[in-house]
Amino acid sequence: MSTPSAATTSRWRALTHHHLFWPVAVLVALLLVNVPFTPDFFSIKMTDGHLYGSLVSIVLFGSPLILVAVGMTLVIATGGIDLSVGAVVAITGALTCSYISDQADQNALSAVFLAMGVGLVAAVVCGLWNGFLVARMGIQPIIATLIIMVAGRGVAQLITDGQIITINSEPYKLIGGGYWLTLPFSIFVVAVVVAVTVALTRRTALGLLVESVGGNAEASRLVGIRSRRIKIMVYVFCALCAGIAGLMISSNTSAADGNNAGLWIELDAILAVVIGGTSLLGGRFSIGGTVIGALVIQTLTTTIYTIGVPTQTNLVFKAVVVIVVCLLQSPKFRAKVFGARFGPRSGAASGGSAAAAPAKTVTTAEAAPKMEVS
Repeated sequence: MSTPSAATTSRWRALTHHHLFWPVAVLVALLLVNVPFTPDFFSIKMTDGHLYGSLVSIVLFGSPLILVAVGMTLVIATGGIDLSVGAVVAITGALTCSYISDQADQNALSAVFLAMGVGLVAAVVCGLWNGFLVARMGIQPIIATLIIMVAGRGVAQLITDGQIITINSEPYKLIGGGYWLTLPFSIFVVAVVVAVTVALTRRTALGLLVESVGGNAEASRLVGIRSRRIKIMVYVFCALCAGIAGLMISSNTSAADGNNAGLWIELDAILAVVIGGTSLLGGRFSIGGTVIGALVIQTLTTTIYTIGVPTQTNLVFKAVVVIVVCLLQSPKFRAKVFGARFGPRSGAASGGSAAAAPAKTVTTAEAAPKMEVS
């Protein structure tokens, strides 16, 4: 019979070994750091029927990053990477604002919806191009997506003619700068996208197919999984998420900046995915971890400005915090620094009985029959 202290220790070990424990702990720590500099940091006020506060602002300004990071999670889960999302953000915003600016009535709902449709279609085309190069042509993902990362900025600049296009459309401004039910409308957009993604990847077989492709694409193909189709699908989804983020960013500023919109957001998205516990090698992924990782990065940005870190050292400070988070997630690092309590489980660390068991050789005749999974 276990003693209360032993049971408490066991629960604590289980909690610290949860893949979301350290990202959540870092997020809470970053939030608490702001309190001495901003005593009312956690206060939320109602003004003119809208909720305002630092916490609301973090979610509001972090919404585009959450969207891009969610799409990036599925790409990374297949063993790929997408460096083009920042350019897709710029292209989508540029096309949408350019179309709206040419309308006689910029508040017409039909024109706004059509402009958004044009922008999102362009994003999907970019995703199809990336997926085609990676899945069909066999080009390395970092090279394939680098093409649009570089050329896409030029395309956005051509669309805007090298200028910042400003618009005055109230319906379009709702997406990134409007409020609904006292909360920023962008929060509802993010909630819907995250909920749909979780439902598709955890309530259907799609999540397992993505993980199997990331674990071993060739083995997945041999058992009947159409790995190429899965890869194309995730690149299209990632680009679509980036397109929605592009609408949100341009809507919030009522302008399209082909040069700076979404600049380096791909790096923040990759960091958010890694902080959330998804391996860059592919395989298992966590949408919830990615959302927390994106909030960590946005909270870090807010904290940097709150505590008055000099602008020229922002990126250095950000890099240090990201390194700390990644080290805390490493079982080997925790075992060396904090001891066995925070290190890897004994079975996982030593390999356990599974490591000692002899490997079974599977012949072609013993292999499972091939089945088609779309």
